[in-house]
Amino acid sequence: QVQLVESGGGLVQAGGSLSVACAASGRTFNRYFMGWFRQAPGKERELLAAISSYGSTTWYADSVKGRFTISRDNAKNTVALQMNSLKPEDTAVYYCAGGSRGYIEHVGSYEYWGQGTQVTVSS
Repeated sequence: QVQLVESGGGLVQAGGSLSVACAASGRTFNRYFMGWFRQAPGKERELLAAISSYGSTTWYADSVKGRFTISRDNAKNTVALQMNSLKPEDTAVYYCAGGSRGYIEHVGSYEYWGQGTQVTVSS
């Protein structure tokens, strides 16, 4: 089992950049693939980016491809999402999640969730 805590959300102007991070507990972080999700008010939770357990494979949703980058540091038990060229429609609560079975691009593969961090992009 892994416990996840996000940090780094905040307010940024459109066109700006922001990075969110997720710290994981435990010594088995490299057993889990990780993903970043977001949920805006009135909308379903959306998988944005995912990374395999050792970082060799990444996946991005079309909505963020070319603007967001996911990375992980297994030595520090962290996963990050660098967000560039932010738009007002990127405003949401951002969650990190982890899974150990299934495909990294499948929402249903994720078992463990953080509490979320708010990202607000002003126009």
